[in-house]
Amino acid sequence: MSMQRSDDLIYPLDSVPGVVESGFAALQHVLASFIGIITPTLIIGGVLGLGEHVPYLISMALIVSGVGTIIQAKRPLGMGAGMICVQGTSFAFLSSVLAAGFIAKGQGGGPDEILSLIFGVCMLGAFIEIFLSQFIHKLKRVITPLVTGIVITIIGTSLIKVGMTDLGGGFKAEDFGDPVNLMLGSIVLVSIIALNRSGNSWVRLSSIVIGLVIGMVIAGLMGKISFANLGSLPAISIPVPFKYGFSFDWSAFLPIALIYMITAIESTGDITANCMVSKQPIAGEEYISRVRGGVFADGFNSFLAAVFNTFPNTTFSQNNGVIQLTGVASKHIGLYIGGILIVLGLFPMIGGVLQQIPKPVLGGATLVMFGTVAAAGIKIIASENLDRRKLLIMAVAFGMGLGVTMTPGLLDQLPRMVQSVFSSPITTGGLVAIVLSLVLPEEARDE
Repeated sequence: MSMQRSDDLIYPLDSVPGVVESGFAALQHVLASFIGIITPTLIIGGVLGLGEHVPYLISMALIVSGVGTIIQAKRPLGMGAGMICVQGTSFAFLSSVLAAGFIAKGQGGGPDEILSLIFGVCMLGAFIEIFLSQFIHKLKRVITPLVTGIVITIIGTSLIKVGMTDLGGGFKAEDFGDPVNLMLGSIVLVSIIALNRSGNSWVRLSSIVIGLVIGMVIAGLMGKISFANLGSLPAISIPVPFKYGFSFDWSAFLPIALIYMITAIESTGDITANCMVSKQPIAGEEYISRVRGGVFADGFNSFLAAVFNTFPNTTFSQNNGVIQLTGVASKHIGLYIGGILIVLGLFPMIGGVLQQIPKPVLGGATLVMFGTVAAAGIKIIASENLDRRKLLIMAVAFGMGLGVTMTPGLLDQLPRMVQSVFSSPITTGGLVAIVLSLVLPEEARDE
């Protein structure tokens, strides 16, 4: 299969490649998205102390991502974009999910109560995206590229602390800041940077996977990895709806509800980019139908994720790069990608092995990923014509959003509900950006 960048697709959207070609193309997509699908679960499990539940949660993340990818490709009942839209666990929800987990923990809850609250609020929040999908073309007047760029930048910058904490050894680790941890994380970071600058497209595509493998090998030689507990894991993971129960809390729900709004807009952008690389129209009835169906499926897949014990899903933008790279846009490949992810998820041994990735190794990789999220937000903002009004909106949104995380104790004397909602930098910065965009009048353009 040619790796040349070309205006002509080797396999257009409706073509059906052979089994070998389909399997090979699907494998590239799985490689590009696999780490992104499992990393949020590894981080949430580590920060909230979910321990033994993590392999099962990783299995569910892979299975739901597989099912969601098939829904996007097959377009049942008009739900889905009818393209290769790989679904995976969203990084955007990480801060809000962790905040919900800490609310449950603060009420004396153990792992079951923490997961019950997280999945409860995420399930109900999914209906916001499902509802918004029907009005997505009108929603752009409220959530502009400026607002989206600000929120995505805040998501990336607020998560960098999580990546750096892991690089140091992990949340409350006894050896936090140990020079060995810093060295291990730095080797992974440098490896990913070097691989990403390679002239070989396959190497660039797999840079994070290869970087993690290098880190794992070095950590293994240092005796930092043990697979002793793998024998206690079940041979196969069976999806069980509401395995951890169902609970709800308004202060945990509101930040997640805002992210679902942003995700609807973000997915619109991803689906538009997918239409461009797949040589489909990006205007007109067919385009709007694809976007509606794609965002609807995005919300439905997040609903499915909460029911089957994993975190909200979104359309992965890195897979648009794979389509462009390989020249394979056939939606038929989506079924193969989904199938591979489901098979990977059925075996909890995979989650058990991944759980053994030492925190500094994971931190070295996630630091790049979260930095990339922030950079993507900056890129969206940079595409705007930044006048005084927009600069003022940015200044206040960044100031308020990042300010609440940098000043612990600032909201301690306010009601608990207000604390929970506005301690999230994404909610504070996002709401400020939306309100100011609506309130501040547009500047009159010079004739």
